[in-house]
Amino acid sequence: MTELFKLTSVNEAWEIFKNNIVLNGPTEEKVPVLDSLGRVLTRDIVSGIDIPSFTRSTMDGYAVRAADTFGASEAMPAVLEVSGEVMMGEEALTGLEPEQAVRISTGGMLPGNADSVVMVEYTEELDSRSILVVRPVAPGENVVRKGEDIREGQVIIKAGTIMRPQELGGLAGVGILSCHVACKPRVGILSTGDELVEPDMVPGLGQIRDINSYAISGLVAEAGGQAINYGIIRDDFNFLEETVKKAVSETDIVVVSGGSSVGTRDVTSKVLDSIGKPGVLVHGVSVKPGKPTILGVVSNKPVLGLPGHPASAMVLADIFLVPLVRAMLGLGFTSPDRRTVRALIGRSIASSGGRLDYVRVALNSENGELRADPVLGKSSLIMTMVKADGVVIIPMAKEGLEAGEEVEVVLF
Repeated sequence: MTELFKLTSVNEAWEIFKNNIVLNGPTEEKVPVLDSLGRVLTRDIVSGIDIPSFTRSTMDGYAVRAADTFGASEAMPAVLEVSGEVMMGEEALTGLEPEQAVRISTGGMLPGNADSVVMVEYTEELDSRSILVVRPVAPGENVVRKGEDIREGQVIIKAGTIMRPQELGGLAGVGILSCHVACKPRVGILSTGDELVEPDMVPGLGQIRDINSYAISGLVAEAGGQAINYGIIRDDFNFLEETVKKAVSETDIVVVSGGSSVGTRDVTSKVLDSIGKPGVLVHGVSVKPGKPTILGVVSNKPVLGLPGHPASAMVLADIFLVPLVRAMLGLGFTSPDRRTVRALIGRSIASSGGRLDYVRVALNSENGELRADPVLGKSSLIMTMVKADGVVIIPMAKEGLEAGEEVEVVLF
């Protein structure tokens, strides 16, 4: 009789897994800035210029010497001579003399000796050559000084940053059009089971379409990796062994979906133990859904055996696979920063002590309060994930949730 697997807590499983994984740091590649969105920067970006490269106006109005406006009011305005105009995109070639002003538009370059801009709303034309200023300005008011945004030699984006649209804009602003980013870890994905068919096929009686390859590929891509699909593997020891060996040699991480439960046709753990040391490190994790999970290392490559049920596979991939991909990107064994919201649980939920429960919930608003309604259904049903907005995690020491209890929802 096959021995039942021994359950390990998530934290213990992580420690065992991490202690057997050797990370050599990410490899890098140089890509165009527009292709770097969502990628992890591997080198500091240093600006070679000041931004802005000249002091400029942030308002339409008049460039002035602030001291010439001190004490100005509607009752006693300052009178300034208009000595010219700075056109947009042109260099300001002349400076200001005392009690002079220069017309300027938003973004225009301040002329020499000017240190502030009076908004046009606080001026009146006295004649074609003079204006009245009815409100004083302070030095630096309504202007952006040279280098105020970025200084030459400044590190503007640090290595390890996940590139967002604003980082792309920052690089464009200093004239950098390519950057070095971490190569995407390659994740080999295998789905096992005689009952599986490809999604483009019509299942016969007793057959189902392969869901996990697509769901896990999406998680891999979202985490910053590249999914390599090795297709559907029948419940055959030799075929699975051959395919796992191939995936181990070609990718950085291998994920086998299905074949992790204790049963006569579940062979994943036997295959891992047969092809390399240390083989299976953990078989069984104290979490629901997803208890029959395998964590192993073969030929210095981490291998995960995930349950075949889609909800279970996704929950456990989020716990172990996503942080592993991030670690290979140089981000450490961390989960991505997920948004959370506080809500009231919609119904009482029982939980067995000694395990983490991941309860799928849908968010709804009721009487001005946010309610987290459990999405009930077996872990084999993918729609329990589709309908859910996130999960509520019930700690191991807690025996459930009472209806109306405030909970934290981790959003998908």
